[in-house]
Amino acid sequence: MKLRNLLGSAALGVGALAALNTGLRYEGELESPLDGDDGVFRWRGMDVAYTEAGDPDDPDLVLLHGINAAGSSGEWRAVFDDLAADYHVIAPDFPGYGRSDRPPLRYSAALYEDFVHDFLAAFDEPAVVASSLSAAYAVAATDGDGEDGVELRGFVAVCPTATAGPSPAKGWLRELLRAPLVGRALFNAITAKPSIRYFNADHGYDDPANPSAEWTDYEWRTTHVENARFAPASFVSGTLNSEVDLAAALADLDVPPTIVWGREATVSPLTEGRELADAADARLVVFDRARLLPHVEHPDRFVETVEEALVAGATA
Repeated sequence: MKLRNLLGSAALGVGALAALNTGLRYEGELESPLDGDDGVFRWRGMDVAYTEAGDPDDPDLVLLHGINAAGSSGEWRAVFDDLAADYHVIAPDFPGYGRSDRPPLRYSAALYEDFVHDFLAAFDEPAVVASSLSAAYAVAATDGDGEDGVELRGFVAVCPTATAGPSPAKGWLRELLRAPLVGRALFNAITAKPSIRYFNADHGYDDPANPSAEWTDYEWRTTHVENARFAPASFVSGTLNSEVDLAAALADLDVPPTIVWGREATVSPLTEGRELADAADARLVVFDRARLLPHVEHPDRFVETVEEALVAGATA
């Protein structure tokens, strides 16, 4: 009798957890957070969503969002329109994120480096602005002997890093988050609105009031669509860390790189930015009262910084 009661309670608990997971799923259509024309880049059987704006005859500028639990092209929402005044701006959602397809793959840095290479290769000498881990993927895409590497017109990296998760990677953690019942429950906890607010205030923004309620709601929705947890599972476990030597790759670029850093950043402190800039012989621009997202907190100055960097790249 006791065993029967125990099994019955366990079954009820599993059923309740499954019902809770299902109830937290976002079933609506995820709209683009950027004002522009929506497009699809077909890649390895996946539809990769992007938004573009500006005159197609202007120089191409690709914006690569950072990789985290709630990553999307919406990271560029504060600067997208202003950059489109002078450039043909294209902002994709990485596979597994945003409005792109999210198959239950075991996402890896190699996969994303290949994606960035192929996406950039679709344009003629694009300039790139990349955030966090995507900066490592972008410089990896330029590595080659002239045949495989993508040529860039300019490069700006925001708090760039090749390591944003545990190193060495923890494969068990990735598999735990991929688990159909417990994994979904854990990911739902990590991406609950209070958790999103905490991570934004603790890591992303110097001013915790900066992300609007509407943006927090969008981050919640983008983390609660079907299969939302699979790419972040690889991020949290460290399996999206790149093996690229970031300083050496930046130094090898054919255009002078610019590194942007928030003075108050704690996850990637400014000391790391100074060391990276010195090792790569790169220009370092420090934004006061900013953490990992200076382009959101100080959009006007960021746009000016990008324009200065791209002019310098064009005359290099």
